[in-house]
Amino acid sequence: MTLLEQLKKITTIVEDTGDIDTIKNHKPQDATTNPSLLLQAAKLPQYKNLIDDALKTPKAGGDLLDNMRPILEKLAVNFAKEILAVIPGRCSVEVDPTFSFDAENTILCARRIISLFEKDKISRERVLIKIAATWEGIKAAQVLEKEDIRCNLTLLFSFAQAVACGEAKVKLISPFVGRILDWYKKNENPDGYPAEKDPGVLSVSKIYNYYKKFDVKTEIMGASFRNIGEIVELAGCDLLTIAPNFIEELSKTEGTLVQKLSAEKAKNMSIEKITLDEKSFRWLHNEDAMATEKLAEGIRKFTADLTTLAKFLSEN
Repeated sequence: MTLLEQLKKITTIVEDTGDIDTIKNHKPQDATTNPSLLLQAAKLPQYKNLIDDALKTPKAGGDLLDNMRPILEKLAVNFAKEILAVIPGRCSVEVDPTFSFDAENTILCARRIISLFEKDKISRERVLIKIAATWEGIKAAQVLEKEDIRCNLTLLFSFAQAVACGEAKVKLISPFVGRILDWYKKNENPDGYPAEKDPGVLSVSKIYNYYKKFDVKTEIMGASFRNIGEIVELAGCDLLTIAPNFIEELSKTEGTLVQKLSAEKAKNMSIEKITLDEKSFRWLHNEDAMATEKLAEGIRKFTADLTTLAKFLSEN
């Protein structure tokens, strides 16, 4: 059996792309999008109809992002609807990253996105609203979850973020494995790490074991991989969102896959439970230089790509 076939037996596979044709080919359970992926997909000619439909949405006025926001939200929903038509599970749609420190507007944005799905008779159970795992984002998600709007807290790099998300009872978190590795290679070890000592792998493993030890119901979806070794080391994680090139590689690689993560093992571990308020969250997260830098960088990158997408749409 291939590594992909074995992995699918113990972990839910999510495809990390906005390209619907690729999703049709790989047949993942779930899929996820973000401004960067939508920007790539929007430039492909086969999706012009989705852009043309979104451009029928009235603009809102104001600066570029304010003016184009209704169109951007409609385009994200259009892509997600096409994706949901070819997968059995859920699709993640990201709120405007400029709201990353604005709980109120994050909530309003999420409600607008869900209403667009529900107008087309798509259940909110099939949609995950992606929100950056800032303190404000986590608090917004806590409100949304009580409205049965399921959330995917993204750009998650620190243990503090994971603990706070679990306490807020969010549906799912996306810890970014590869971006953690990037930081450590740049700042501590340019030669890299073997997969079992990869800092991103160790981070997700720590979160997984903590959640399972204390029966935290939040799902863990490892994301942002740099090689299949990282993926293999997280076999058994609740979900893994994998780029198309790595799905292809896993589907062509034979071998025996060992389940590295299990709730049963976690239950027997000696782990201290912690509780966070806003002050302790901010302090613990701030103590992690990698996490503070990568969270800020990720928000800037998603914002830049959303702005580029807005300019692209405004010129069509």
